[in-house]
Amino acid sequence: MKEPNSASPVTPDSPPRTLSRRSFLRRSVALAAACAAPQILPRSVLGAPGRPGANERIGVAFIGMGRQAGNLLQGLLRLPEAQLVAVADVNLPRAQAVTQKHGGEAYQDFRRVLDRSDVDAIITATPEHWRAYICISACQAGKDVYAEKPVSLTIRDGRLIVQAARKYNRVFQVGSQQRSMWVDIEACLALRRGDWGKIQKVLYMNYPTPWECALPAQKIPDGLDWDMWCGPTPVVPYHQDLYLPRANPGWLSFRPYSGGEMTGWGSHGFDMIQMALGMDESGPVEVWIEGEKLQPPVYTQPEPKDRGDRICSAARVFFKYANGVVLEPSDNPKPPGFGAIFITDRGQFRVDRGRVESEPEELAIELMRRRPRGFNDDHLKNWLDCIKTRQRPNADVEIGHRSATVCHLGNIARWVGRRLRWDPVREIFPDDPEANQYLERERRKPWVHPEKV
Repeated sequence: MKEPNSASPVTPDSPPRTLSRRSFLRRSVALAAACAAPQILPRSVLGAPGRPGANERIGVAFIGMGRQAGNLLQGLLRLPEAQLVAVADVNLPRAQAVTQKHGGEAYQDFRRVLDRSDVDAIITATPEHWRAYICISACQAGKDVYAEKPVSLTIRDGRLIVQAARKYNRVFQVGSQQRSMWVDIEACLALRRGDWGKIQKVLYMNYPTPWECALPAQKIPDGLDWDMWCGPTPVVPYHQDLYLPRANPGWLSFRPYSGGEMTGWGSHGFDMIQMALGMDESGPVEVWIEGEKLQPPVYTQPEPKDRGDRICSAARVFFKYANGVVLEPSDNPKPPGFGAIFITDRGQFRVDRGRVESEPEELAIELMRRRPRGFNDDHLKNWLDCIKTRQRPNADVEIGHRSATVCHLGNIARWVGRRLRWDPVREIFPDDPEANQYLERERRKPWVHPEKV
């Protein structure tokens, strides 16, 4: 951006400016002196630790380099404003494979990455049991954060992450990429404004709750620090179908490490619902199930997730908001996994990733005609842009926490097996110690939360 000229502006009515020989020489000498003098640039251009200047590349490190992190890495490498500085993974050969191909330093302990002054920001897509500790530590180290969704393993974890991001003034993006997609944004805003009528009911995909793992031991692969992988959870025997996210069945289906598909897919679907209802800083006030209290199975041998998903989705979960809107599982054989079906007094609207359908159909068609040409829906770029401007990104940490909370409430309702009241301001179940015990989990030392973030 050019600095404003301190001289009087030239207007159409201004007399022509002329320079005498003496004035020309005086200005020439002044210009030469200015060029010879040391250049003092404003701090906003040079930047500062933890806050890159507008003309600098942002040093980014990855913590956790698995399936989803690989997708994020490919997206980051396309953005010229970012530079890969380091990669940390408990499986050191996996981190080394990335740095050998794309540059940067490889580490097995993520804390060494956070100690580096040239790391401005981190991207983390570890299993969910590691999410809170890494995110809080990154904020404390002055790093901006892109955390894969869901942002937390428990509701308490999520609130501590928000507190850390706010305390240390971090730009924190949650990987709910539909928050950067024009179609999803505009469809949800149209529903929120009432352009398509008053929302009466919302139908969502019946996401399964996680179950228990007791897989037998296998040999730990060379280069993998399995104790570190277990982290805040009890150390259990290594097994490939626990280590991988989606296998037979993979850690994403097991309770100690994940909220199951309730948080895996649900963090996308409920995020769209939260946006459409205008609940980005709040949530439901009641949650209950229809069916029996969940008795989760225990997988003692590798097998596909089908049996676990069937058992752990048998109890149907309902949510109610203070405005009276109820969320209920859809009977549609192909419900939108990344969105929901909204029933209003003007029709029915199906919002999914990158698409919207309506009955009557002309309402969705009219919205799509308004899509601007050249709209950039790159979620990573939005994060990097906000690191430079210090603005909050599209999927700010509070938004991600509130959407993940809806998922956690659904799991807790199945575990408790009865109707629950929820206070979205205090984030507790009022006068319900049984339900409140699920707000956080015991953590293995030394990976406990700090008393103060």
